[in-house]
Amino acid sequence: MAEILDAADLKVAHASIFDPARMLAFLRGKASDVTYKLKSAVSKVFGLYDAAENLIHIDPSVPLARQTFLKLHEAGHHELPAHKRTFRFFQDCEQTLAPEIADLFEREANNFARFVLFQGQRYAECAADSPMALKTPMGLAKQFGSSIYASCREYARTHHKACVVYVLERISFAEGHGAEAAVRRVEPSPSYINQFGQPADTVITLDHPLGKILPIGRRMTKPTPVVITDLNGDLHECLAEAFDTTWNVLLLVYPVRSLASSTVILNP
Repeated sequence: MAEILDAADLKVAHASIFDPARMLAFLRGKASDVTYKLKSAVSKVFGLYDAAENLIHIDPSVPLARQTFLKLHEAGHHELPAHKRTFRFFQDCEQTLAPEIADLFEREANNFARFVLFQGQRYAECAADSPMALKTPMGLAKQFGSSIYASCREYARTHHKACVVYVLERISFAEGHGAEAAVRRVEPSPSYINQFGQPADTVITLDHPLGKILPIGRRMTKPTPVVITDLNGDLHECLAEAFDTTWNVLLLVYPVRSLASSTVILNP
């Protein structure tokens, strides 16, 4: 990380500006919202890029693995030529970037951070050489210096085999409904989409096929058999396992063998 920032001639600010009073004082010295990320509230900003000073600000309260991604994200704004020129221009005037362009810049900076963090295809190659199991992306997170959340998403996004990662909100308990967890994001592999389609689940309850995988009162759930129907209506035995990061719950699901078709054909 230090070598990347040095090569970019970019520094991380030593003094944190991530409290409301210091943040507002910092912004008063700028002509506009420095990185166009103040979308709703100062408390939701975790990183800032100051194009005029070649400086990035990172919220020190964010976990270290997340800070790594944030630094690379802000470095992306600095290194991508269109971003750097645009940021400097808007910092010197009273105009702001159109929201749709700002969102595009955010996605491009995320892709820059992801490519650098996971070393192009290197992560996918390591994952392909390892067992299909939730412990694989958890171990690769340490190897590549990422968060477990980012590693699990990258694992499903780039794996050559069929698998899907569900990112759930923390498990809650509603009276009369039992345990449940809202689906925050679903990351299927390309081959999973081709075989099973894009999952549309919005919440995992105890009645859901994946409900028994929820790690209630424990950090991890061991691989547990579940059955999933593919786009052709055929049944597949899958394994599902889960890990509670304390911030969210990660589920990994992957097929292990085909079962009998769910379609019954009667002879005339």
